[in-house]
Amino acid sequence: MVTDRLLDGRVKIRHLVLITAIADEGTLVRAAESLHITQPVVTRGLREVEEVLGVALFERLPRGVRPTPYGHAFIERARSVLAELRAAGEEVRLLQSGQLGTVTVGTHLAGSNLLLPRAIAGLKAEHPRLTVVVREGTPDTLQQLLLAGDLDLTVGRLSPTVPVRLEQERLHLEPIRLVARAGHPVLGGAKAHSLAELISYPWIFPVAQTALRAELEAVFFHEGLPLPPDRVECTSMLTLRTLLISTDVIAALPMFIAVDDRELRILPTPLSSIRRSVGVTLPKDRAPSPAATALLTHLREEGARLAALESEYTEGEPRPLG
Repeated sequence: MVTDRLLDGRVKIRHLVLITAIADEGTLVRAAESLHITQPVVTRGLREVEEVLGVALFERLPRGVRPTPYGHAFIERARSVLAELRAAGEEVRLLQSGQLGTVTVGTHLAGSNLLLPRAIAGLKAEHPRLTVVVREGTPDTLQQLLLAGDLDLTVGRLSPTVPVRLEQERLHLEPIRLVARAGHPVLGGAKAHSLAELISYPWIFPVAQTALRAELEAVFFHEGLPLPPDRVECTSMLTLRTLLISTDVIAALPMFIAVDDRELRILPTPLSSIRRSVGVTLPKDRAPSPAATALLTHLREEGARLAALESEYTEGEPRPLG
């Protein structure tokens, strides 16, 4: 069959380039000139393809050549093959430069509110054809996905310890502050309320066995206070924010969650010094893809900006970051 002969290695890419050049130029001489080869090479290449196909691709005229019906069909397909090869080469180039491809990133509360969205926005402005897949989960779950190769990196609070195959990079430190809705009763007075005075309000606490929950419990214990009896335990940011803006609950959250939310306010009540290191976690044994490297660049840039801004928002009423 002709199809089998086309795939047995006798017809090569250079033959397709040669045939399309002959069709474009109309003569073997001009085709040879455009390809910077000799006319005998063009003649021999055309003969090789015609022998494989068993048909003439061009009709020889006194002043050039003209495609036969077989030639028209073959030339059209040859152009398609060459176009696909050029597209493949361009796609590889874009992948190598991080302008095309997919990066899959895991995140949790400390990274998903400001650092990661801003980094993604900067990445997409620079590389609109790059796809970003965001998966949310607990730090332990995200670590397992990272080890399994299902994630390129994770963004969020850094863990005190990680498996030996993972490494962490800190991007900024973010204080934990008490947050309530704009117009909350505790915001009406001239003085800051103590932690003891806030216990009578409903609270949202992190679920048990999380790092932030343990740190909050330590703060209450240090001040000789019980945990607020009226509380909801929650790590869902959507649920948490809805409760915050619609009721009088108080929550301890990463500072920039409230700084960038016009419906929330940071309370002046201090929380000792609970601060979290926010950054990225990466596999040690797997080099990041160009797409992941491009996202890392933007994460580092945004982390540096947030680190520079932190001191402006550690005391008093912060203005929106904008």
